[in-house]
Amino acid sequence: MRMRKRNHLEPRMEACSTVWIQDPVSHRGNWRALMPGAKELHLEIGCGKGKFAAEMAAQNPDVLFLGIERVREALVLAMEKAVRQQLPNLFFLSVDAAELDALFAPGEADRIYLNFSDPWPRSKNAKRRLTYHTFLEKYRLVLKPEGEIHFKTDNAKLFAWSLEEFAQYGYPVKNVTDDLHANGEVGIMTEYEERFVALGTPIHRCEIQMPKGGDGA
Repeated sequence: MRMRKRNHLEPRMEACSTVWIQDPVSHRGNWRALMPGAKELHLEIGCGKGKFAAEMAAQNPDVLFLGIERVREALVLAMEKAVRQQLPNLFFLSVDAAELDALFAPGEADRIYLNFSDPWPRSKNAKRRLTYHTFLEKYRLVLKPEGEIHFKTDNAKLFAWSLEEFAQYGYPVKNVTDDLHANGEVGIMTEYEERFVALGTPIHRCEIQMPKGGDGA
């Protein structure tokens, strides 16, 4: 994600300390202490400016949401949004998805959202895609048995490639669609999604469910 530089970025980040988890390793295995009684723990990897995470948190007050975004110019906007809305079940991490297994205990998360991830279109950069098999293995570790991955993209080539990657590495896929909004808007949309839908661009989506006896057990 390319973002313009934000004025006073560091002070703005620090002003969001109530929702910014700056020591994520210390929470490994105990994330739900942020919200005792949370029914589930959901992660959005690449949360951007935070529209999807904030709206999901507002609509699901019994679920603990963590927005993960390594681009701080985007993350600060997401955190400021959460602070303004005073959402007690939404927090943010400024980390790379490659660190997931170091930050979450096996089986700790219930669901992962991958919304409009960078497609990295050049073949030599395939390993950077968040649906590449090395990332899939990390998701398998941190998700509980029968935990889910929800994947959305506007990029038809990335979607087709990802479906092949899921199949090759034994990730069962369900609810596959190549035009999510064909019959009207479905679910909460990200900023990117709203833009693509307005342009008439089809949105591709699927869900992956971990096996009952998965590695996250």
